[in-house]
Amino acid sequence: MPKEFITERDIEDMVKRGILSLEMNDNVVLTDLAYEKANRLGMRLVRDKPENPPGAPVRPYLAQKSAAPPVRSPAPASSAPPAAPVSAVLAPQPDGEDLHQRIRSAVISRMGGQVDAKLLDVIIRRVLQSTGVK
Repeated sequence: MPKEFITERDIEDMVKRGILSLEMNDNVVLTDLAYEKANRLGMRLVRDKPENPPGAPVRPYLAQKSAAPPVRSPAPASSAPPAAPVSAVLAPQPDGEDLHQRIRSAVISRMGGQVDAKLLDVIIRRVLQSTGVK
């Protein structure tokens, strides 16, 4: 059986004719705009099985059951990791502005011209504030 594609205009026409629900199955495909229009106009989309809305990312890793992490026995006391050097413990932590600039430089060096600098600054500022760095 051929697939039936339903557009935004089709949804508008159905609602004007008083059709307020649409039965969805494997042969009915809604465009992204049709899906949004149906939600805006209060049309009920009845599905025979649950599915993601059009354009929704498929995230199979969310549905997969993860195996239990392996149980590790505690390490013997004699094999404790070496202590951090005193210089690493006493090294001054970068202040907020220094850290902001370091993060900004790293992102721009990786992303190049694909980054909106103003948006990047806002994001970095918010993250630093949420982590308590000023």
